[in-house]
Amino acid sequence: MHTIQQKLLALAEKKNLGNYTLREIGGFVDETSPQKIKHHLQQLEKRGFIHINKMEHIITTTKQQQGTTVKGILKNAKLLSIPILGAANAGPAMVFANANIEGYLRVSSTLIARPRLSHRLFALKVDGPSMNMAYVGGKKIEDGDYVIIDSEDREAMNDDIVLSVIEGMANIKKYYVDKENNQILLMSESTHDFPAIHIHENDDFSINGKVVGVIKTPKKK
Repeated sequence: MHTIQQKLLALAEKKNLGNYTLREIGGFVDETSPQKIKHHLQQLEKRGFIHINKMEHIITTTKQQQGTTVKGILKNAKLLSIPILGAANAGPAMVFANANIEGYLRVSSTLIARPRLSHRLFALKVDGPSMNMAYVGGKKIEDGDYVIIDSEDREAMNDDIVLSVIEGMANIKKYYVDKENNQILLMSESTHDFPAIHIHENDDFSINGKVVGVIKTPKKK
């Protein structure tokens, strides 16, 4: 975990950071850039360490949330229907990104990041092992799992895990801009040795959303 994220997480356990501006939060952790603070808070939320309620100006750690009673969690839970739009490779871009709905993933809102934005979410089944060392919300992305995509969150930053479409083929990869060599890298995090995909910003390439959650599929023994 990044040093700034460690400081922010420790701070969030003591203060409600929702009461402060990004610049004020930066002052607490010796960081002058509000954009960096925003980025690291978003990363902490994506990884499941904090929850940001922008409407009520509340930022809580998951440790605080876990103090909620099971009864309270179940009382507020809803059963969501997330459309499944096919499969995406966690390997070379070989599976066609089919936009037809193949079914629905019925899942509790307590298991989904951004449940209030469920109208923006869809699911893809992971095909391949090349992200099996990557974590989203504390869960690995393994072959056969479902990843939850926020279809409207398309402004990728370095190290975001994204759904990219290259020449009509969908894949799940870690995004990185290599400014020095004028290229974008789509990288694996795997127990296998997969080479990165090297593309130029003018190639037939788009980001169709970010991975915001993983629904685990039980592995057969």
